Amino acid sequence: MKLDMQKRMAAELLKCGESRVRFDEERLEDIESAITRQEIRQLIKDGAIYKIQAKGVSRVRVRMRTRKKRGPGSRKGAKHSIIPRKRKWINTVRPQRRFLKLLRDKGIIEPAVYRKLYLMTKAGAFKSVAALKEYIRINKLARRMIV
Repeated sequence: MKLDMQKRMAAELLKCGESRVRFDEERLEDIESAITRQEIRQLIKDGAIYKIQAKGVSRVRVRMRTRKKRGPGSRKGAKHSIIPRKRKWINTVRPQRRFLKLLRDKGIIEPAVYRKLYLMTKAGAFKSVAALKEYIRINKLARRMIV
């Protein structure tokens, strides 16, 4: 009892490989007698021919692996080859400028104070937005509280 032709046609219709096509053991006579695509289609609809779930490759180990190998021992190059000086500068200055614009637009600081703080930011006076907030609070430059 050869069912190679039926298996090939079923694989085409089910859009999978022949290794994933399975036949119902009780309906083997019906499957053997089916020689047209229409008959195979009907058997698929009835459940006599079906495809098994494809086995996927688990990515868990890869996900676990990505957290490793990030320590100082695995880093190559000088201090600034990992994050260049310019990128570090951009990452600190842009949020500070954004924060200053927000304060100015909301009317929390006056334009003259904004200008002074903008130039200080440009000079690198503040390490972060938190340091900028602290400076504004200590020197009482805000008209009202900053949230």
